[in-house]
Amino acid sequence: MLKDLFVKSKKKKYATIPSEAAKHDVPEGIMTKCPSCKKIMYSKELKKNEKVCLSCGYHHPMSSRERIDSFVDAHSFEELYGDYTSSNPLGFPDYEDKVRKDQQKTGINEAVVVGSARLGGNPLMIAVMDSRFRMGSMGSVVGEKITLAVEEAEKRSIPFIIFTASGGARMQEGVLSLMQMAKTSVALQSFGQKGNLFISIMTHPTTGGVSASFASLGDMNFAEPGALIGFAGRRVIEQTVREELPEDFQTAEFLLKHGQLDAVIPRTELKETISNIVSMHTGGVNHG
Repeated sequence: MLKDLFVKSKKKKYATIPSEAAKHDVPEGIMTKCPSCKKIMYSKELKKNEKVCLSCGYHHPMSSRERIDSFVDAHSFEELYGDYTSSNPLGFPDYEDKVRKDQQKTGINEAVVVGSARLGGNPLMIAVMDSRFRMGSMGSVVGEKITLAVEEAEKRSIPFIIFTASGGARMQEGVLSLMQMAKTSVALQSFGQKGNLFISIMTHPTTGGVSASFASLGDMNFAEPGALIGFAGRRVIEQTVREELPEDFQTAEFLLKHGQLDAVIPRTELKETISNIVSMHTGGVNHG
């Protein structure tokens, strides 16, 4: 009937679920969903904000290359020992294949990238662990690269900065992995005795043998907000002490409250803060 042409259509109560074809119209990676607040944002905007959620401040993981590019002076980083790669000293089944797959996936040879760089014009040595590679686990090559970087920093009398992100010792290398705790610690002791500056910046997660060795030995120990930092897991500790642990146990904020950190610094403030510390330590001298 004619009057039916002028009847207002009722609004749909629920949004239509997009078809599979429509979903594919949005290029993969253009949007990112925050695992903390569940907000969806443009990946480009997230990257501009140092991969810190614009809504809740959640610190998304960064690769070693992203970290270096965002932290040191532009085009100043020169990688060292980049060709070092793990063997299979204990003949652990499939270990070499897993290492090879991680190399292909990440574009790096091991779970830490080290090299020289400048920050605010001042020279330094930097090491950045990458949790994408064997969960950032510490094997003999990781320990060797960190030790060599510390020794090189000592030769040049420049600060050493490390960003830690690790699940701990690498089980496939057994005691050879555990030995790296002592090796790196001895190198850092020698480094510190010469009056050199070591800054440790713990990111999520920093656990196991890494947290129990070089990660905790800085002249200044910092962490990013919300980072998990600890040696043994929560359940193991609860079963040992036979009591329930606080909800925020082993977070950066908990450690700061109990005197195990000097500060918890948001990633967006990290570069300026560390640059000022390095500048004060070097007397503001540009070693150009």
